[in-house]
Amino acid sequence: MKISTKGRYGLTIMMELAAKFGEGPTSLKSIAEKNQLSEHYLEQLIAPLRNAGLVKSVRGAYGGYILSREASEITAGDIIRVLEGPISPVDFTEEDDPAKRDLWLRIRDSIAEVLDSTTLENLISFEEKGAKENYMFYI
Repeated sequence: MKISTKGRYGLTIMMELAAKFGEGPTSLKSIAEKNQLSEHYLEQLIAPLRNAGLVKSVRGAYGGYILSREASEITAGDIIRVLEGPISPVDFTEEDDPAKRDLWLRIRDSIAEVLDSTTLENLISFEEKGAKENYMFYI
């Protein structure tokens, strides 16, 4: 399974909104500029996220978008399913071989478990392992 730019940029939008949660609406223009993405493309991605109830739009001069609920309550799986569709590496319903069908199911379930156990809060508070162990030595 390969996540397209729809899923990747959708996660970017949602992570930006999560980082600003509680501070008021965030414009797509500011997200596009910060991440060097097309604002027009982000506008196409926000509609299904809004329709799925993951974000709310705020109209007006200082309008934009906000998360519809806490970042800890929205998973990467929620976002990817809205933008990419069902999570499945292959169409295993047509698979004749039970061993291969079981393999595809286990792969699908493993991917779904990782996506569904990763919240927006996890993503925005991520720290790279070893990042704090960088030392500066002076001679």
